[in-house]
Amino acid sequence: MDALSRDFFLFLSKNRGLNFMAKRWGKSIATGNIIGGIDFDSSIKHIQQLNKNGIQVTVDHLGEFVMDEQVARERTQECIRTIETIAAKNLQTQVSVKLTSLGLDIDMNLVRENMHEIMKVASAHNILVTIDMENESRCEATLELFRELKQQYEQIGTVIQAYLYRSEADLQDLNELQPFIRLVKGAYKESAQVAHTEKEDIRENFKKLIRKQLEGGNYTAIATHDDEMVEFTKQLVKEDGIAKDQFEFQMLYGMRTKTQQVLKNEGYNVRIYMPYGDDWYGYFMRRLAEKPSNISFALKGLTKK
Repeated sequence: MDALSRDFFLFLSKNRGLNFMAKRWGKSIATGNIIGGIDFDSSIKHIQQLNKNGIQVTVDHLGEFVMDEQVARERTQECIRTIETIAAKNLQTQVSVKLTSLGLDIDMNLVRENMHEIMKVASAHNILVTIDMENESRCEATLELFRELKQQYEQIGTVIQAYLYRSEADLQDLNELQPFIRLVKGAYKESAQVAHTEKEDIRENFKKLIRKQLEGGNYTAIATHDDEMVEFTKQLVKEDGIAKDQFEFQMLYGMRTKTQQVLKNEGYNVRIYMPYGDDWYGYFMRRLAEKPSNISFALKGLTKK
């Protein structure tokens, strides 16, 4: 049933007609519930409220798979403007970027140039940029660029997906860089040749990666809505004497809001992943595919007053 639900939501995520309708008529429903806003400026008030409650934020300008060089450069400048606004308004906020939105599928030199532009500004303002992970076919190129940039910039991190077979080896290879890593379950449709497909196998690998990264002494973001993963992390850090300032829990904007505040009240670092932009439909469907039970939290958010 989980596999059917996952495939269903992934199918919906690629439906152009539904995506068009969501962009045209659904923005007012999604804004402030699933996304911060249609642009970064309209998201600021939501970020400030979270910061006021002691919760930090990571923002992501929605959109990927860009095949036009000019659009990729425009995306780069949007990211730079966002970083400069974060600094100017003293927001407790980081930035996440997808390399396909910056030209990964066009030319490696183009995406490299764009990332250097972003990182120069991010480093000047001491704002961390996380390179998001996309599907498995782009994993090696993403990690290659991350390794290259990490040699020059400290304020950079990346993402490892628990459902990929390769992830434990990737984490081991990156360990010498003492990287900031966001650990996630994984939200793209992958074949059984490259990824775990059973829920329990993914959970066990997720636990293995959490242990490996934390015991390696590297700052870690555990991005999950799964109570089992949260409790596993709590028990692990208690048993191993790992300080609470060595890791954070990350959750999606508009989902598990009570859990977020409970964790914050318990003294854990909590960060909310807040996307913005009008290309919200595909993002939302992939989140439901990643964990179909998220739909109950999302519907509550969409219908709240």
